[in-house]
Amino acid sequence: MGSKWVTVNDRMQKGYRYQRVARPGRDFDAEFRPDLTPAEMLSLGVFCGRYMTDCREEFPDSWFAHAKLAEGARGRDCALNFFGVDASQPLSEWKRKGWIHPDDPRGWFQWYCRYYMGRRMPEEDARQIKRWKAIKRHVRQVEKNCEKGDLLCRRRQRQALLHWAYDSRKI
Repeated sequence: MGSKWVTVNDRMQKGYRYQRVARPGRDFDAEFRPDLTPAEMLSLGVFCGRYMTDCREEFPDSWFAHAKLAEGARGRDCALNFFGVDASQPLSEWKRKGWIHPDDPRGWFQWYCRYYMGRRMPEEDARQIKRWKAIKRHVRQVEKNCEKGDLLCRRRQRQALLHWAYDSRKI
């Protein structure tokens, strides 16, 4: 695959450029095996529909064909989330905790979308994959405390798992 340069101009980044060097949806680190693609996450309903509403030019149109997004003046609408609950911390909290990398000012999901599309940044990829793996503890808590398939059990925790590309519907 040849590399492709992408220039981003959205509300949070102006003139940011990165290179896609891997095949989209392939060539992932051996330790990173998300259950869901970004398109699947968006179609299920994540981040109260407020994520990526101004980023469509950067990613494939197919990602947005069935995405549950809050448009215009609607603001955040947590009813759009698969589990119908808010499971997000504000971006200000992510910044306070030092979880935001300057190249991905929206956080983990933005990193994942760009990684999925082929961008590679070895140090940042390792950091984000480590964070993704740490979320697995929430899978264990749902397994321990809920009957298999009881989607009403621990809805906030299940929604948070969806935000990290874990398919909590299967737990």
